[in-house]
Amino acid sequence: MAGRAAARRVPESDATIAYVQCDGLAVMKIVKHCHEESTSNMDVAQGALLGLVVDNCLEITNCFPFPKQPDENLDEDEYQLAMMRRLRRVNVDHFHVGWYQSADVGNFLSLPLLESQYHYQTSIEESVVVIYDTQKSSRGFLSLKAYRLTPQAIEMYKEGEFTPEALLKLKVGYENLFTEIPVVIKNSPLTNIMMSELAEMIPEEEGSKFLDLGTATVLEGQLRCLMDRVDELNQEAIKFNRHQQLVSRQQQEKHKYLTKRAQENAARAAKDEPPLPEEDINKLFRPQPVPPRLQPMLTAGQINTYSQHISQFCSQSLAKLYITQALQGAKEANSSP
Repeated sequence: MAGRAAARRVPESDATIAYVQCDGLAVMKIVKHCHEESTSNMDVAQGALLGLVVDNCLEITNCFPFPKQPDENLDEDEYQLAMMRRLRRVNVDHFHVGWYQSADVGNFLSLPLLESQYHYQTSIEESVVVIYDTQKSSRGFLSLKAYRLTPQAIEMYKEGEFTPEALLKLKVGYENLFTEIPVVIKNSPLTNIMMSELAEMIPEEEGSKFLDLGTATVLEGQLRCLMDRVDELNQEAIKFNRHQQLVSRQQQEKHKYLTKRAQENAARAAKDEPPLPEEDINKLFRPQPVPPRLQPMLTAGQINTYSQHISQFCSQSLAKLYITQALQGAKEANSSP
């Protein structure tokens, strides 16, 4: 999906983009596309972002979705080029500045997203990925965030080594894979005037929904996802522990072999016999392949995201429960004779 143009040289420091400015039209098209995909077939919605860079601001003025089910006869690159040519004919910004993707309560962190953003950012230096959370937004919290890969993450993916030593050398962890860029939504003055007039025309609702306890289903879903990710991380930990045990056993066998070989050479030297021929120790004891640590790192990042969301919703739910408990106690006290 993201293998676009030939990659340019990766800059040593990240491009200076202070914030991302999205036009209301682009935001509404992203929201519409993501919700349609989430309600129809539960697929991840993806699309291209169009705009331009002005000073330290990345302006996103338009977007278009990627094909739902790519046809074998349809080349995705040709599709995007054709879309940008048509937009240019109608005087719309046609410069590719990134892509967007839908998410379900923060589950966007994955290997495909990392690979896609790497290809985008190495071919278009100022590109970003915009994540729209459909479930969180449907609960009344607009979640629209923009991310860029850090220089350490780009260097890690360029080298292609995901061993513990390589990650430790680059100081890469799930907390510094991506850097979040502030997002600002901009509407035209006419749109702001219309929204103000509509707000005055809409009658105020009687009562409020501040004590809505409908977050139980959200918490249940997040806890199930959290348990799945914890199980995955546990399996990865078991694999890595098994690898360490194999390496330790191999080192012991290698040490025994070298000690025995030294004793045999010492005995032959005492008899004025030539030492045994040197053998390649690496052929006798081949190094154990190190399991890649990229997927466990991403799983740990997903666990951290789910934990933050659960903490947020739990604090709100507990506060509401304590308030309703006090209200119920006061109601019972007033109704008692």
